[in-house]
Amino acid sequence: MTKQETELRHQMVRLCKSLFDRGFSVGSAGNVSAKLPDGILMTPTNSTLGSLEADRISKVDTSGKHVSGDRPSKEVFLHQAFYETRPQAGAVVHLHSTWATALSCLADTDPDDCIPPLTPYVVMRVGRVKLLPYVKPGDPKMGDMIRDLKGDFSAALLANHGPVVSGKDLFSAVCAAEELEETAKLLIALEGRKTRLLTPDQVTELNNTFKGL
Repeated sequence: MTKQETELRHQMVRLCKSLFDRGFSVGSAGNVSAKLPDGILMTPTNSTLGSLEADRISKVDTSGKHVSGDRPSKEVFLHQAFYETRPQAGAVVHLHSTWATALSCLADTDPDDCIPPLTPYVVMRVGRVKLLPYVKPGDPKMGDMIRDLKGDFSAALLANHGPVVSGKDLFSAVCAAEELEETAKLLIALEGRKTRLLTPDQVTELNNTFKGL
């Protein structure tokens, strides 16, 4: 095992525990992955993000074959779809966090822009978010729907299920997932009230200033 892989396994343990301890994931919900030169590290099926063991984290090769650790999450194809369509992605975080999942259940959520530009940070860290139709957990159609986005979105909401967010590395993906969750909380808290969103010019300025950072 390379030094890079060992360090990434331990970072995954730390960051997943942080997500669990702060209520972004409960029970065995959610799964997290990170890309290596020779494959993907993935939280195991039925594991709890709060008590991962570095040596038992799953590893699949570039073709998706399980090569070490415990059996990977049944939603590994969801992560693979992001890596296939967004070469810049180094990690993917899928949560069942309360507020983003609540937003995914609302009938009037805009499917083409379900996280509007409420704050500069959601623009900088997440960008536009697509709401994808409901399919049962573990259905490979989820991967197909991510591929259909053609890499244009770094994050999506799975209807009645939860958010899935990619980032350039594991830390960035976790931060983006947290930002999406907190923005969903703000949106629901402000629901029914006249809300000031960032203007298109302000969004463009943020994208031009912080793109790639």
